[in-house]
Amino acid sequence: MAQAVLDPGVLVSALITPTGKPAKLLLAAREGAFDLVVSDLLLEELDVVPKRKKFRPYVDLHVATAYLELVRREARLAPDPNTPPPIRCADPDDDYLIALAQSQNAALVSGDRALLDLSDQIPVFSPADYLSRLTSE
Repeated sequence: MAQAVLDPGVLVSALITPTGKPAKLLLAAREGAFDLVVSDLLLEELDVVPKRKKFRPYVDLHVATAYLELVRREARLAPDPNTPPPIRCADPDDDYLIALAQSQNAALVSGDRALLDLSDQIPVFSPADYLSRLTSE
């Protein structure tokens, strides 16, 4: 079965826009189209980001907490790698996502240009591209 690490930004987008491609990806994971892989670091980021002040107009704090618990229940928790990723990102804060995806032999799904620019070196896809891959298989 296919496995994917969804960047926390993709997961937050799924929460904010329930009809968008990121939300469709999360639904596809829930329906068994692929295994969603998370780690403690990814869950920590997902806990913090939607609670930021700039998201208040879009997300209620209680909803953000419930969403985190949903992702925690639905995803497969993998250990955070303790080795550096095979490829470094221009944004070093995203290196853990590359390392996690690589350690789990999973695709990385992101809307982050710094990660998408690595698509010739690692399996990283935009939400729309990964959704297309799932529907074409």
